[in-house]
Amino acid sequence: MARTIERLTAAAVSRAKEPGYYPDGGGLYLQVSSSGTKSWIFRYSRGGKERHMGLGPFHTIGLAQAREYARGHRATLLAGGDPLELKKGEQLAGQLERAKSMTFDDCAASYIATHRGSWKNQKHAAQWESTLATYASPIIGSLPVASVDTPLVVKVLQPIWQEKTETATRLRARIENILDWATVSHFRTGDNPARWRGHLDNLLADPSRVARVVHHAALPWQEVGAFMVDLRQREGVAARAVEFGILTAARSGEIRGAKWSEVDLDAAVWTVPAERMKAGREHRVPLSTAALALLRAMPELGEHIFPGQRGDAPLSDMSLTAVLRRMDRKEITVHGFRSTFRDWCAESVGNSFPREVCEHALAHSLPDKVEAAYRRGDLIEKRKVLMQVWADYCGQRPTFATVTTLNRESIA
Repeated sequence: MARTIERLTAAAVSRAKEPGYYPDGGGLYLQVSSSGTKSWIFRYSRGGKERHMGLGPFHTIGLAQAREYARGHRATLLAGGDPLELKKGEQLAGQLERAKSMTFDDCAASYIATHRGSWKNQKHAAQWESTLATYASPIIGSLPVASVDTPLVVKVLQPIWQEKTETATRLRARIENILDWATVSHFRTGDNPARWRGHLDNLLADPSRVARVVHHAALPWQEVGAFMVDLRQREGVAARAVEFGILTAARSGEIRGAKWSEVDLDAAVWTVPAERMKAGREHRVPLSTAALALLRAMPELGEHIFPGQRGDAPLSDMSLTAVLRRMDRKEITVHGFRSTFRDWCAESVGNSFPREVCEHALAHSLPDKVEAAYRRGDLIEKRKVLMQVWADYCGQRPTFATVTTLNRESIA
């Protein structure tokens, strides 16, 4: 009589080459794929439907172990259970157990690693890591992410909400993003306790009402001519970078990262790529005759126009600040020259440049969405005129001077 169970032998399993199913009996099969790989399958019927359950590859699960697994599954069926449903339940229990051991710090590290490539620069990732390590980790870092609730989030934020409001608001948003990631990754469930609208806005003061206003000290536009005379007497790459920044009204990071490949001297245009722009959009900067003369006088020592001490790296931000300190102008900042330019646009007698042209020169997004929709171009032809007039003005000596300080948020 033919055997109905344990039909296969170890030798027969080793010799099996043809694709198909080789029955051992009792629902156990050796499966040989078209590529020649072998694995074990347990087949059974439940509710009138045939179900297939993988038991593992032959190179890991031997014949004797596969039979042991099949025997256990037959016992489950005899008791009225379903082997596949039982397996899913065990997997879910394992996931829940892993979720309990996944800490907030673990999730933060995974979130940063996942998104690091999409961020503009390493400084951004470092800021995430620094604020989380300083303020969040000591309180919730070692806790299971599933247990982070509203009182714990408030405990992280409240100590710095009044004194370091800008840092606190960024920290809250970062915690919210990490907890959202943890929820989507099935490490926690429920609403996000770090969400602002309709939640934390009931527990913490409106940041716009408590935030201290930080000012960028700006040179009065009437003084820029005398300042440029002094600046042009200074030697060094950093001094030329400051001068170029004044002439182009660009941000410090855009200037320091400028590359020769971005400049078309014949067309008199510097094209700053989107990844170096605050708004994430490419920005074309028309170059005045003074800006072109400065660039043509700069030696090409590498890819960067304003290289640092190491030829393969750009200048540091402090290098530009150091120029102002050596000029004994500690009361102003490099970023403040953007304010100087914008005030000159608005206040200088005889200037009739439209607001949107001046805003485009600063790479600002127009606040009015309707206006922005009708101004899809970058107005570069009009900005060529604006930047030439500005450069010409920078070459003049002022007749009077006053000291002003402008809100950083007006020129950012």
